[in-house]
Amino acid sequence: MFSYYSTLCTEVYDLTKPVGCSLNGDIEYYQERLKTCQGRILEAAVGSGRFLIPLLEAGFTVDGIDYSPEMLHSCRTRCEERGFKPHLYEAELQSFSLPFTYEAIIIPTGSFCLLDKRQDSIDALTCFYDHLVSGGRLIVDLQLPSDWKTGEITTSTFALPNGDGITMENKSIEMDWLNQFTVSYIKYEKWRQGRLIETEMQRFALRWYGVEEFKLILERIGFSDVTCSADYVYGKQPTQADQIITFEAIRK
Repeated sequence: MFSYYSTLCTEVYDLTKPVGCSLNGDIEYYQERLKTCQGRILEAAVGSGRFLIPLLEAGFTVDGIDYSPEMLHSCRTRCEERGFKPHLYEAELQSFSLPFTYEAIIIPTGSFCLLDKRQDSIDALTCFYDHLVSGGRLIVDLQLPSDWKTGEITTSTFALPNGDGITMENKSIEMDWLNQFTVSYIKYEKWRQGRLIETEMQRFALRWYGVEEFKLILERIGFSDVTCSADYVYGKQPTQADQIITFEAIRK
């Protein structure tokens, strides 16, 4: 019934999150944290390259992995336009196997929360651990549903360069307090001269974690030296639910 980051979603994403668009300073923060990294880096949930390409331009060796073929196609196109040919892999984060190990694996901007099933998230963290070199780092952003309102509907309109337009309706469906996830339905509709020409429906689920809970999960998998930072200020402890929370951990 549902799509997952398919064609229309990717068009909107490319329009609203162009290459190099820094969200609350995330690109700058990660570049600073990675500045001593000499080996390979893997960006998980790489999307269409908003984050990956600035790292490549800064001289890092970065691969990408994503579940969405549409997002990867856009990422590959954007990279080729700029003369880059990174290794891009289509796979699920909870079960991937790649030919390289990495000095750092990153998953910025809350994308890890898209793994709404608890076991999938644990399996993904285990895959990350297995793909890191000894002493390699995992850096991952998390978000909390601080502004959630069940039943809320928002509508946005995006004008495309060719004269078409896409409307996006986001409806908040469910907050599952017991299992710690939210569900929204996002409906994309593409219009041409007043006529609907394409539509898709996405189930958008997000899992959240308590700060101590996530630290314990990382340590149970085998990570050590876990640090937690807020709003892209390294070492700043989170104090509010609406802050971006970044965990950094080391493979033993």
